[in-house]
Amino acid sequence: MVKSEIEKLIEQVAKEHDVPEKIVEKALKNAIAIAIKRDKGIREELEVDFTDEGIKVYTVKRQGNKKLKFPLNISPEDVNRIAAFAAKEEFFRQLERAEQERGFLEYKELEGEIVYGRVRKKLEGEDLLVDLGKIDGVLPKREQIPTEHYEVGDSVKALLLEVRKLRGFPYLVLSRTHPGFLKKLLEQEVPEIQEGLIEVKAVARVPGERAKVAVDSREMRMDPVGIVVGLKGTRIQKVSEELSGEKIDVIRWSDEPEELIKRALSPAHPVKVKLFPHEKRAEVAVPDEELSLAIGRKGVNVRLASKLTGWHIDVLSLKDFEKLEELRKKEHEGEESAEAQD
Repeated sequence: MVKSEIEKLIEQVAKEHDVPEKIVEKALKNAIAIAIKRDKGIREELEVDFTDEGIKVYTVKRQGNKKLKFPLNISPEDVNRIAAFAAKEEFFRQLERAEQERGFLEYKELEGEIVYGRVRKKLEGEDLLVDLGKIDGVLPKREQIPTEHYEVGDSVKALLLEVRKLRGFPYLVLSRTHPGFLKKLLEQEVPEIQEGLIEVKAVARVPGERAKVAVDSREMRMDPVGIVVGLKGTRIQKVSEELSGEKIDVIRWSDEPEELIKRALSPAHPVKVKLFPHEKRAEVAVPDEELSLAIGRKGVNVRLASKLTGWHIDVLSLKDFEKLEELRKKEHEGEESAEAQD
């Protein structure tokens, strides 16, 4: 086979498989090299070139960064025979691997973005194999919202959490529970976030149950919370529906920890905050009647507030907060008195 014949074959296969000709050419060269090594019992690295005189095969030796090529002592008839066999047997395996590699590189660039697919198969442990088009992804049970259940053929929208190789093959991990998924959904729903006018500063979630989002804007006159929530809550409602009804609190970001903590405990209205920076801890006083509201059902509200702010938050009733402050004051006075006596 001469170069022109091979080029026609490559062009034909590329069209049939809808892949670039370079990928087909590489797959064919790898297939021929593997077939020759098997046929001749060769262990050295081989390189294949397509020329006007036919298929040329070389052994490759590497010396540091230098690559040396030596013509392989093999007849043109042998090369053509083995090449024809490779085109039938090994070539399509090589082409499949090349297509997987292409898919891997394409999806590697989409890591951290939202992808769409359909459930192809239920795996062991209730993990899901999701058909993304050119490649499959896995939605592990731990990355599924607890209240959701899928059947084969169901559509799936998820965050492409991780793209890596497992035993040489592409392995794509999807997530619907990661905070980044909520952030990306907001970007899709709120044009002002896409345009950079509003920034999502932090996200905390209990997937399928409740979430808190802190947003900020570059312009002081702009109300980032109102814009993200939307008229009559339409924007945030769409995002909530995608997350199986997850309730989403949107607050305005503050660079002042005390103010941020107060806002994060919404819908409660804290009246006092005491910070312990060396412990990254805060004690917060709320009106007695708002104590359960601040803590939330099963502690969800205060737990999300802690995740959102990065501070461990202890919520106290105003009465208990003031008692604790008074106790500390007395202890401090006692220590000062003891030091004065010494």
